Amino acid sequence: MVTADDVRRIAMSLPRTTEALVRDRVKYRIGRIVYLALSPDETRMGFAFPKAERVALVEAEPDKFMMPRPSDERYNWVRVRLAAIDEAELTELIVEAWRMCVPKRVAAEHLG
Repeated sequence: MVTADDVRRIAMSLPRTTEALVRDRVKYRIGRIVYLALSPDETRMGFAFPKAERVALVEAEPDKFMMPRPSDERYNWVRVRLAAIDEAELTELIVEAWRMCVPKRVAAEHLG
């Protein structure tokens, strides 16, 4: 099982990422764009994900993934239960969410 500390370690290793506490939620941003957010109890993580693909993701693995809250459905966003994933999958989810929000040049420089 991964923890909020794992999320923090991975997210903060990515260029231009900042951490903020907003309404009792830890959020990770690039500028003003939030690409990750932890639930207040730190058991779930919301992350940037293409709207067009999220229904398929949730339906394929409903034990891991959840649709965003109704107030977040307009955004490119989905949620995951941290207890259901390992560190490799967490890293992949975070890096892909980050790539959606950071300039392509920055992603290319960081990822090689």
